[in-house]
Amino acid sequence: MLVAYRVYLRGVVQGVGFRAFTRKVAESYALDGWVRNLPDGRVEIWVQGDKDVVWQFLKEVSEGPRGARVDVMEIVKEVPQHEERGFSVRY
Repeated sequence: MLVAYRVYLRGVVQGVGFRAFTRKVAESYALDGWVRNLPDGRVEIWVQGDKDVVWQFLKEVSEGPRGARVDVMEIVKEVPQHEERGFSVRY
């Protein structure tokens, strides 16, 4: 079942390689979407793929890379976008 989520992460998530880590994990699961830093210090992720795979990805991302700490993870259900392919870092 194809699902999509917009995810907001708060904590020590900028300046610790979080975006590169997220892209690497997403690519290892063959998920589509993107990740970016927000001006308020949060990281935003838009991800889509098979429901079980996306939840495994979110579990791994919630642990973050070395030096990161995720204090809050807000998950918002989205409508899958069929034109979204691959996973990128947005600036």
